[in-house]
Amino acid sequence: MWKMKPIFNSLLFKLFFSVLFIIGPLIVVHIVNNYYSVEVIRSQVAQSNKNMLNIYMDQIDKGLDGAGKYIFQMTQNNTDLYYLQYNDSLDSNDYEEAKIRLFNTITNQSYLYTSIDSIFIYSEAHKDLLFTQNSSEDYFARYEARDEIYQLLEKNPNELREGTWNIWRGKQNYYLIQYYNVNGVYVGAWVNMDKLITPFKYIDFGDTGRALLATSNLEPITNKTFIKKEKIDLTIKQKNYVISGENDQFVIMKKKSSQANFYLAALIPEKEILEKLPFLQRISSFITLLAVLFLLFFIFIMRKVFLQPINLIVSAMKKLRKGDLDIRLPANRNSTEFRMMNGTFNHMVSEIKDLKINVYEEKLNLQKAELKHLQLQINPHFFLNSLNIIYNLATVKDFAIIQEMAKCLANYFRFMCRSNSYFVKLEDELKHTENYLKIQQLRFPESFTYHIDLHPEFSNCKIPPLVIQTIVENSIKHAFNLDDSLDIFIEVVKEADSDFLNIKIQDTGEGFPEEVLRSLNENQSLTNEEGERMGIWNVKQRLSLLYGEKAAIRFSNEQGKGATVEVRIPNDLI
Repeated sequence: MWKMKPIFNSLLFKLFFSVLFIIGPLIVVHIVNNYYSVEVIRSQVAQSNKNMLNIYMDQIDKGLDGAGKYIFQMTQNNTDLYYLQYNDSLDSNDYEEAKIRLFNTITNQSYLYTSIDSIFIYSEAHKDLLFTQNSSEDYFARYEARDEIYQLLEKNPNELREGTWNIWRGKQNYYLIQYYNVNGVYVGAWVNMDKLITPFKYIDFGDTGRALLATSNLEPITNKTFIKKEKIDLTIKQKNYVISGENDQFVIMKKKSSQANFYLAALIPEKEILEKLPFLQRISSFITLLAVLFLLFFIFIMRKVFLQPINLIVSAMKKLRKGDLDIRLPANRNSTEFRMMNGTFNHMVSEIKDLKINVYEEKLNLQKAELKHLQLQINPHFFLNSLNIIYNLATVKDFAIIQEMAKCLANYFRFMCRSNSYFVKLEDELKHTENYLKIQQLRFPESFTYHIDLHPEFSNCKIPPLVIQTIVENSIKHAFNLDDSLDIFIEVVKEADSDFLNIKIQDTGEGFPEEVLRSLNENQSLTNEEGERMGIWNVKQRLSLLYGEKAAIRFSNEQGKGATVEVRIPNDLI
């Protein structure tokens, strides 16, 4: 909750909430009233057109149902169909007479089913097609449909399901086709689906509104170009109506046929529906818009004149609290009060920056280094891990390794407890380092190896304590992993024609990252407030304090060998 408190206490929130509390209820009432009015008009228009779709779809379904029942009864009762089946014993005159009787029968019945384009009879044996002709149809369109149906029945009649109305796509149009197969004689009917929406051409749906047919998957059959252009989604499934369209919004109603898998849909432009809103409703919308604009204008003025200068001061104070003493506020020309506040703030920050004492900063850095040095003397994490390993070894009763681990830990902490002096023997430092490496080998057996090369004549040389061990510990910390074996090399040599020792520590890890390597060699500090990388910084500081410019430490990456650290110190013997 404390994180939310500054938000509630902010001036912007209080001003906004005060104004919103006054005009907010008015805005809400007007918005609700507008929304309710729009929804009522949409629902009324949608329900009216939905009823019209239901009535017309019922008429279509009745016509399809009547035609379907007729062609089914014809297959059951008409004996003339027998003559159209393949039979060598029949006389050709009988076949022709049967064709005439069947043609007259379906022609007379076709006038009763005005919603059907044609009733047809196709003989698979004789490759003969009889079909009725509606005089109102275009001649070429009628025979184009006849040829397409003939090709379908001749080549692939099984593409359609027998006994139901099927949607079939021809070359130019969609058709509804139903048929029954009686021993190779197909009796059926078809209708061009464009004909089903012809009556809707005389109904006023608005300038851009229209009716259309769609498949069971709600893919448009008619008016495809219009649907694609307006980007209307017919697949939205709601009960009464849906609203869709990218360029213009349309209220869409749909009704599914009970005889075939298609929908009849009506699209009404929403803008023409909303034009029927009463005049008072428009006045209400205008008042709501004015209230919102007033609220926005008030917030803009308060932000420009009052809140923005305060936010600048608050932001500058936050940066000052983080230690940024270079922050300055611009002169405010809008008000005398803020101009005086900004000038006072800038003067105060300048005085604080001038009073910053470099000696105090150095003292704090030295205190951090000293504290980290004391922490490095006994590393609790390293100590607890070692005790945990002894406990696990005791569990499996591996007493030989337990003894070795205990001896190494004793030697390790014995050296740490007496390493408060400024110098130790090089031999003792290397023994302590080797003891540390043995402990790590006991923790991670067969994970890394080490090699120490020291000429006996340099054994009594004095060096600062924990220099080599700290660098080796840094190598294990950053270069060691359980997947790859790590080799560590320690070599002490005397430089030719000089009284300096060169201590070289090298590993076979991935080496220093380029950014870290550049910072180390440029003597830039890598430590942060959490004390990370304090070990290397501690070594460099102690060498500088003890030897001045005589000592040097260099960091590099050698090709194929990993990270390399070279320490150069004077050769002081006991």
